[in-house]
Amino acid sequence: MVKRSRIIHTMMEDVCRMEPIIKNQKIMTYLETMEYVEELKQYGSVPGLENIRNLCARLGNPESSLSFVHIAGTNGKGSVLAFVSEILKAAGYRTGRYLSPTLFEYRERIQINGRSIAKKELCRQMSRIKEVCQEITAEGKPHPTAFEIETAIAFQYFKEQKCDIVVLEAGLGGLLDATNIVSNTLAAVFTSISYDHMGILGNTLREIAENKAGIMKPGAKVVAVKGEPEVMETLQKKAEQLNLSFRLADPGKASHVKRSLGRQTFTYKTYRNLTITLSGSYQVDNGVLAVEVIEALRERGFSIPEKAVYQGLADTIWQGRFQILSKKPWFIADGAHNRDGARRLGETIGFYFTNKRILYIIGILRDKEQDEILKATCPLADQILTVPTRGERGLGSYELACRVREYHHNVTALDSVEEAVEMAYLLADKDTVVIAFGSLSYLGDLIKIVEKITAGKSRNEIGRDSHGKQREN
Repeated sequence: MVKRSRIIHTMMEDVCRMEPIIKNQKIMTYLETMEYVEELKQYGSVPGLENIRNLCARLGNPESSLSFVHIAGTNGKGSVLAFVSEILKAAGYRTGRYLSPTLFEYRERIQINGRSIAKKELCRQMSRIKEVCQEITAEGKPHPTAFEIETAIAFQYFKEQKCDIVVLEAGLGGLLDATNIVSNTLAAVFTSISYDHMGILGNTLREIAENKAGIMKPGAKVVAVKGEPEVMETLQKKAEQLNLSFRLADPGKASHVKRSLGRQTFTYKTYRNLTITLSGSYQVDNGVLAVEVIEALRERGFSIPEKAVYQGLADTIWQGRFQILSKKPWFIADGAHNRDGARRLGETIGFYFTNKRILYIIGILRDKEQDEILKATCPLADQILTVPTRGERGLGSYELACRVREYHHNVTALDSVEEAVEMAYLLADKDTVVIAFGSLSYLGDLIKIVEKITAGKSRNEIGRDSHGKQREN
């Protein structure tokens, strides 16, 4: 039986953990740390495990002291990570989360029991890593990438904080992803696998699945959501080669499914009327997969009562996934950024908003399958606004609008996300549905802008009557 950690830690324990890793080490300020993070972008993305192994070895291989639920897939990784993490938290386990990309703040990618790493702690960890990277380059070796550094910091932090288990999201693919340095994998989990990053992962579903199957490790439980036949065959074959048990999560066996915006319930196996607050038809699939992951962990000795499953699923909040930001008009943010995500978004729009006027805000990265995304979504829209995406992979709003015009005649390019939100509110009546999607890279800014506008409207609703007196709610 796995021993549970105490949830509440004394102040003295927390203070002890904040001691510098290296005596007399110069700790960067948070501003200096964020400037260093920006500098790291110059090292790009380099598939392979040699650099991360070298980096972690110099830290004492912190990952070797941890146990992992490792999640790979094309869509749904973040949602499944959130579901599983919340269930484990509800069961009393000190649970680390490592995820990317983030919506609002850099620190979100490293969490324990849903709380992001503190600024002071991030500065301490990053300062040490910077010194280690200087040692590496002084020896003529390649400088670690930003993702490799973030991954190493996460491992070190989770080790110091004595996490019982870490729910780990693979970055790109699986086999050569920096997260795949881990060896103590309790469960290798596979969400929906479809086409994305073909230039790196392969041009067929089988090739993509083979890459992602690389996270399977000896002794792990393999858990996969039911998908395309060639994907299932590839995952099962790899599991058989390693003599691993294979657990299939079949959303088709979910019954009594009831869907409404902001709440869905379903029954799966012995669990009756499970509740999730995430909208989107695909979230039931992710919920089913999370339940199977928990069953696999029980087989590994984790004590997870049924009430923790119910509580964890109900408590899960995952922003940017068909997230309702406001009503009258409906304003929704969704992270659909590839062909499968766009298809599922289209299905969800058709289910909830048949015969409604639909207005899109779209921002897509340059290296994404723009045509496939637009073909799946544009026919449902009455009007489309495009916004620019930032960074080396960014795509200008005018260039995107030109692509959109191949699929929809009513499109307008805007210079900023803020301008697009303002125009959307001007164009929408109370029954219009505004849906922003295409890339998570701009959704964090959009969500903040909409929440600010909504908060201002709420304050104004108090208003004044014709005699200048404040009205009551």
